[in-house]
Amino acid sequence: QVQLVESGGGLVQAGGSLRLSCAASGRTFSNYAMGWFRQVLGKENEFVAAISSSGGSTYYVDSVKGRFTISRDDAKNTVSLQMNSLKPEDTAVYYCAVYRGDHRYYLTRRTEKASYDYWGQGTQVTVSS
Repeated sequence: QVQLVESGGGLVQAGGSLRLSCAASGRTFSNYAMGWFRQVLGKENEFVAAISSSGGSTYYVDSVKGRFTISRDDAKNTVSLQMNSLKPEDTAVYYCAVYRGDHRYYLTRRTEKASYDYWGQGTQVTVSS
């Protein structure tokens, strides 16, 4: 059974840092791109960051560029999201997921929630002002 488990969330003051981790089990995801999304209660799920299967290509939503870094460790079957200079508007539940869309259209579909599968349960990030 495929399972993704996020960890590393918590309460932090504005300007602080957190490192989220997503551990995959039940399957090796080294051949798959991975992504991070976030959701605020009552709002749409928002794309945050994606990393290609090789790790050589990353992409971020504009609001986190320069502050967040996505990385992967295929030996450990994990994907991480380093979050620096956190802002109150970063407060959300953060989810990782596996890109399961057509790889030919990855560059155009990597921000779309519908292209992802095997979602984790999420980890809460709260940034106080």
